[in-house]
Amino acid sequence: MPVTARKCLRLLGFFLVLCGLAAPRRASAAAFDFNDSTWEGSSELLTLARTRLGSSRVEIVAVLDWERLRPADGVLFLHPTAEVDYDEASAFLRAGGRVAVLDDFGKGDTLLGRFQIRRVPAPQSPARALRQNPNLAIAEPAVEVVAGQEQGRHAIVAQVREVVTNHPAAFTHPNLTPVLKIAARGEPDATLAVTGIIVNRGRLFAMADPSATINLMLRYPGNRAFAEGMIDYLVEDDSWGQRGGKLYLVANEFKQRGAYGGGTSLGQELREQVEGFESLVAGMHEDGLPDVLAVLFAAFAGLGAVGWTASSSLKIYRRSPPRYAAAQPLVAQGGVAGRAAVLGAPTTHKALALLELKSALEEGLAERFGVSPAVGPAALVAEVERRGGLTPERLSELRRLLAELGRAETAVAASQPLRVTKETVEKTRRAVLAILSEAHPRSES
Repeated sequence: MPVTARKCLRLLGFFLVLCGLAAPRRASAAAFDFNDSTWEGSSELLTLARTRLGSSRVEIVAVLDWERLRPADGVLFLHPTAEVDYDEASAFLRAGGRVAVLDDFGKGDTLLGRFQIRRVPAPQSPARALRQNPNLAIAEPAVEVVAGQEQGRHAIVAQVREVVTNHPAAFTHPNLTPVLKIAARGEPDATLAVTGIIVNRGRLFAMADPSATINLMLRYPGNRAFAEGMIDYLVEDDSWGQRGGKLYLVANEFKQRGAYGGGTSLGQELREQVEGFESLVAGMHEDGLPDVLAVLFAAFAGLGAVGWTASSSLKIYRRSPPRYAAAQPLVAQGGVAGRAAVLGAPTTHKALALLELKSALEEGLAERFGVSPAVGPAALVAEVERRGGLTPERLSELRRLLAELGRAETAVAASQPLRVTKETVEKTRRAVLAILSEAHPRSES
């Protein structure tokens, strides 16, 4: 009897999984690694910390032991890809410790969210950018000028004039102290870095661009001055007494153990059990499967192969019609029908429908008001306003709609997680149709 290609692939995948478990892993350096001297590593930041504090006060850790930390210590999390334990971090901060989280698209937002620091996209049109590239926006210290006198400059940026960012994110916060900001054109300014005091003792610092401190970016004087100020801030003396502790550096994937102040909690024990299982799997990657487990896998594989062969041999297959006689599905067709089928398919992310509505809105307005479709949203809105094409209420709604769709487009381009419901798409569709139905240039005499 014939054997389908799909079942052959399934069997092949099963054996590949078994082989993958027994194969050793290859270690590779990740971006932000403190021992990586390439352009995307952080070896320069490590050297800077050791130069300012001394090698004995700087320690790189792959396993952060909360029990070892003292109130005089500081911890720098650089692009953490594992969630920082909130209970232990908050206990450390309450005791007087200092924590810095430099993260844009990692898992640092889990910890920061508990302190009401929310991650948002950076401005699409920064007021200043290196080589006019919006992904290299220039951030400046967050200060106020009162009666010609500068106020509010934080100690971290005391010697900083500007910081060159590298594909940054931004933060929103209710009441923390802004340290760095990105000025924008046609949209609100964004906060790049904030800091706050935790229970009158500890200090939390957060920055939405870890790439600003990689080797490539530390060649800029402002970035280097910022890194020096941050290093000093994490271990400098406080109002409650001298500190002078150690600086622990954590980058990318890391593990955690122990409990701050001693003792263990249920969550801590559970996490240690999970990490123990992960260590077991890692040992299998390095040394291969134990003999007993290998025999069991081989037995299950043999039984599975026998069962699959028997089920395939006894199955009666229906005669398939020739391919040329089958109807061509809409998703394989071109034109409007094929495009609609792709957008309406259950597997298509609904964010693509939002992008389609954004294109329809911009192209429709550009055609009616006689401007190039390539102009940006801000210029398009300005032309509609100049020619009186919409009422003030509709014009305000157009600005809001283009801003929301622009943020969705940025999230899709950056592969950021974006939740879009069917109701959101329908609401946006109605808003687009309402604007296009009313948008007509006022006749000019």
